[in-house]
Amino acid sequence: MDKYLGKRLDGRYEIRELIGIGGMANVYKAYDKMEDKIVAVKILKDEYLGNEEFTRRFRNESKAIAALSHPNIVKVLDVSFGNNIQYIVMEYIDGITLKEYIEQQKVLRWKEAVHFTVQILRALQHAHDKGIVHRDIKPQNIMLLQDGTIKVMDFGIARVARDERKTTTNQAIGSVHYISPEQARGEATDEKTDIYAVGVMLYEMLTGRLPFDGNNPEAIAVMQMQATPRRPRELNDTIPEGLEEITLRAMQKDPSMRYQSAAEMLRDIDEFKRNPSIVFEYKYFNDEGTTKYFNAVNGGNDDDYEDEDDEEEEKPQKSRMIPILAGVACAFVVVTAVILIVIFGFGFGPKAEDTIMPNLVGESYNELRNDPNFTFNLKVVESENRDDYEAGIIYHQSIDPGRTVKSNTTVEVSVSRGPRQVEVPDVYNKTSAEAEAELKEAELGCKIVKIFDPSVAEDHVVSTEPARKEMADVGTEVTVYISRGEATNPVEVPNVVGKQQSEAIREIDAKNLTYTINTVDDSAPSGQVISQSPSGGMTVEEGDSITLTVSSGNAPTKSVSFGDVNLPSGARGYYNYKIYMNGQQQGDTGSFNATATSQFPSFTLSGNSDDVEVTVVVWKEGESESSGDRFLTYSVDFSSGSKSQVSRNDSVFETSGGDEESSAPQPPASSAPVETSSEPDDATSSEEEAEPSSDTAEE
Repeated sequence: MDKYLGKRLDGRYEIRELIGIGGMANVYKAYDKMEDKIVAVKILKDEYLGNEEFTRRFRNESKAIAALSHPNIVKVLDVSFGNNIQYIVMEYIDGITLKEYIEQQKVLRWKEAVHFTVQILRALQHAHDKGIVHRDIKPQNIMLLQDGTIKVMDFGIARVARDERKTTTNQAIGSVHYISPEQARGEATDEKTDIYAVGVMLYEMLTGRLPFDGNNPEAIAVMQMQATPRRPRELNDTIPEGLEEITLRAMQKDPSMRYQSAAEMLRDIDEFKRNPSIVFEYKYFNDEGTTKYFNAVNGGNDDDYEDEDDEEEEKPQKSRMIPILAGVACAFVVVTAVILIVIFGFGFGPKAEDTIMPNLVGESYNELRNDPNFTFNLKVVESENRDDYEAGIIYHQSIDPGRTVKSNTTVEVSVSRGPRQVEVPDVYNKTSAEAEAELKEAELGCKIVKIFDPSVAEDHVVSTEPARKEMADVGTEVTVYISRGEATNPVEVPNVVGKQQSEAIREIDAKNLTYTINTVDDSAPSGQVISQSPSGGMTVEEGDSITLTVSSGNAPTKSVSFGDVNLPSGARGYYNYKIYMNGQQQGDTGSFNATATSQFPSFTLSGNSDDVEVTVVVWKEGESESSGDRFLTYSVDFSSGSKSQVSRNDSVFETSGGDEESSAPQPPASSAPVETSSEPDDATSSEEEAEPSSDTAEE
């Protein structure tokens, strides 16, 4: 018999049933005595208590989910990391895994598959916005409730997005049927790894089959890296072509060819839902059945192309006047061109260079406008509330990423006004079931907290946070206080928010109450209580537990991306580079071929400080590292997530037709002043700030 069955953890969680067995932990159904509800308790197996790697992953899972708050992500309610037992308390999900549902249904209706996929992508977008990549998305980690709601769980191997370091073991991590090619190779992973897994799940839901399967994990991993899956419509011809395109784009081997974010994939799904007969213009299939991406001519409408055989069969007789008229037209064009050249000269001013259109979706509109390296003109054509994007974030662009355009091209963008807001419904004096139903209808979450209040009937609502009639973002979790009637030994909860942990504990002890400490990263002083549950002034029973959320003193870590930096015109050769943050090297040495690319490799750094100097040092391959010199210098404020370029030195690169740098390069030093290059590539964009607006004038 399981040793935990029938036991009570920390005097609060009564273990009732084993409901899940995992590789490193078991999950139990339990009763929370304090909150009077059923919860799920995930307990690390005894054999891993002394294993540093497994305990790290287990704690990492709790930290990852604790940082998230989304209707489609399982909630963490409590954690305990003792020497003899480590467990995570989560909301109890009364449902089955998506894998079990697929096995039951064999093949899902495409509308149902889309419904599930949208919820998964919304959960992932929320996690990615917080800098968290799941890295083990699979239907076994997706819970399905009876009402069709999806809950993403098991963040055990999640990590910070675009972390340049490889995994600690340099091994592929994740379930082999769903891992991306870069995971299979043991390379660094980012958000696009989760997108690949979503594509595989969508493929499986639509066809009832996995795209790659084999006799052993190694064979499947090789197929993930090299093999081309069969087209979904070959297995199920009821799948709309547009949905097949979405699935296969998410599953591209090359991460740059996939959707670059969950939001971008959601945008295509939204367009497909509005018009299920849509065929996206960025993709066609070649004769071998593999997928090729390119920009379609004339919007990709098949009607715009005539069959070559038909053209040969129907060659109308040419008129004799056509060559004559053509000759006159050509002569006119030539004469006009000569006149223009004579009048205006051969040069018409500096020409814009060809460059690759970056992915703007998910980027801050104002940050791009103020980035001196951003050479495109932005024109806001739409601004609306979006639940999946924060205010000021671009959610659509008129020119697809990856296209070759001129550097000063005007790009029409749509900018989010932030999540929609709804009014918190008045559920006072209603039952807990009625309150949950009304909040769900209002697209709000619900957290039940039971307190004593003799003035309100038992199981009826006393109050809510946020309060009734207040405005809240769609998806906000509303705390609903439910009356437990009159207490036998009533105690008023002291308000200890803002006090030091030691003082708060003394006040709680003086009231004959117990407590649970939850430490989180926050900018408040170390040891300061930043929130409590139940709130101060509420009535509880003597001996009840108060949950205190205490600051660690560390501000939350934020990630800042550095990308889309154009190399100087004509740069050529192979180069190595290192990234420094306040003089400390970040990650390993990188390399790139300047002849083959027009942009410096993008990178992401994480921190929680302000006024940080970030330096990019570059040196030519084959030369010593000491010959390196600064290429870029940034001033970064991680507390706000903003950055600005301080200087740029293009002379570190050899250019076609240019001389080698004549001055001796200097080694990296965070305090050394750097000259700002006056190369044409360093031209800045307009310094005027423009708030997102539908009537912003085109620059």
